[in-house]
Amino acid sequence: MELNFSNLIPQCTFNQLKQIHAFIITTSLLTNIQILSKFLRRSTEFGCMGYFNLIFSQMGHVFNTEIMLWNAMLRGYAFNGPFEKCIYMFDEMPRRGLKPDSYTYPYVLNSCVQMGFYGKGKSVHCQIIKSGFEFNFSVASSLFDMYLKMPVSYGVGFFNNARLSDALKVFDHMCTRPVEVWNRMIFEYVNVGEVNCARELFDNMLVRDVVSWNSMISGYSKVGKLANARDLFERMPEKNVVSWTAMVKAYANVGDLKTARKFFEKMPCRNLVSWNCMLSSYTQNEKYEEVLDLFAQMQSEGLSSDGFTFASVLTACANLGDLEFGKWVHYSMKDWSQLAVVVGTALIEMYARCGDIEKACTVFLKIGKKDVFCWNVMIKSLAVHGRTEDAIKIFFWMQKMGLNPNEFTYSSALFACSHGGFVEEGRRIFRSMDKEHGIRPKHEHFCCMIDLLSRNGQLEEAQLLLKEMPIEPDIAIWGALLGGCRVSSDLNLAEKVVERASELEASEPGVYILLSNIHASMGQWAEAQSAREKMEGRNMWKKAGSSSVA
Repeated sequence: MELNFSNLIPQCTFNQLKQIHAFIITTSLLTNIQILSKFLRRSTEFGCMGYFNLIFSQMGHVFNTEIMLWNAMLRGYAFNGPFEKCIYMFDEMPRRGLKPDSYTYPYVLNSCVQMGFYGKGKSVHCQIIKSGFEFNFSVASSLFDMYLKMPVSYGVGFFNNARLSDALKVFDHMCTRPVEVWNRMIFEYVNVGEVNCARELFDNMLVRDVVSWNSMISGYSKVGKLANARDLFERMPEKNVVSWTAMVKAYANVGDLKTARKFFEKMPCRNLVSWNCMLSSYTQNEKYEEVLDLFAQMQSEGLSSDGFTFASVLTACANLGDLEFGKWVHYSMKDWSQLAVVVGTALIEMYARCGDIEKACTVFLKIGKKDVFCWNVMIKSLAVHGRTEDAIKIFFWMQKMGLNPNEFTYSSALFACSHGGFVEEGRRIFRSMDKEHGIRPKHEHFCCMIDLLSRNGQLEEAQLLLKEMPIEPDIAIWGALLGGCRVSSDLNLAEKVVERASELEASEPGVYILLSNIHASMGQWAEAQSAREKMEGRNMWKKAGSSSVA
């Protein structure tokens, strides 16, 4: 009967488990530790800790003296929570005269990780060493996992990479080290840029798999050591699609798109990640025509796209002003609203930059869960298209929805106020930056605010704000103030502004052009010519305007 139950319990459903439970408590099986242990383990696999606790309450003194039953209970809490109960039971064990074994420690360490109790985990590590279980593979693996999951900030102030140092100590004392453990240690070193430490481990490996090689190639790519990455790639006994994609990314990261494309074309097999890697590389390097050509090739080969694909292509369309191609991409999406918010944001930016602000607004309203970046793009797009009042409404609506604006949100909102002439709203928004959200204004925020005040006849307030700035004004801020001088025809202030701006030794001719225009608007042609000559004397030249619109 015991054998039948032992085989039956791991396969039973939750209802069948209850039937077996009823049978156990009415027979002598209630004292059979082996069956009770298997029964408890199976009950935890359904994630029902309420029933789990009910079983324990019926065990009485049997439960208090058997480590197997305690381990089953610890396992349940470690897998299903609450994790603090697992730690509490572990601390309770010595009071009951129970000694933890190699099954106990992994459950407790897992709970420490889940709770973020790394100090407790280290104290458990001390107990493990004292009890002699540090050489047990399952215990060592749990310790290794705990140190690698420890936050980078933990232990800062003692020495760099404290968690990796501790993980390496556990790694060195492991009696058995499968290739997966070696790979994880290499990956962690690569992840923090310690490629030399990773290479030392790699060279000491008796057995390597393709993951080992790929990790090292990615590591060298990350720190810009292309020759090392290329050497390993050429020596790999077996390459997969990840290996080839890593090389594409390595060359793209240093701007060598020609070589990156050669590797891409040579790939014996390409997956979606490979295509996205090449597309995003072109996008990041502003090769927008190549993005559209590659996407068209991808479509012709019948490959499916994902959110990363669409985001790269829509960004290219936005920068090229190619509305028709952008529409084609939009309509080729089966259900863009189910993709990540980044795709919806890219659609908004594409339509806005291509001139269709109404369609951009429609897309914005259809996005379910918007992030701050999405709101920022919509605010800036409306402001650029002259719908400044709508941009400000969106700014306040965003906060009503529970999202906190960031510095880019404020830049867009103040830009809208400046171009719409909303002085009061601008003051209110500018004051709220530090007061309500703890964001200190930067150059661009001061520039927008000074521009807003100057354009609307508030030169004194603009000058006062400039004096109160905790940072030195740049050429853009002086230019904004000078623009206000032009509106009010304040020549005296304009001359002072140009003098201060010229001290920056910037190569921007705008301040001199503005001063020249102020003189010209007042019929002072000699002074206007003098301002132009000063600009040319400082080797500054106004660039001719151009347009991307045919």
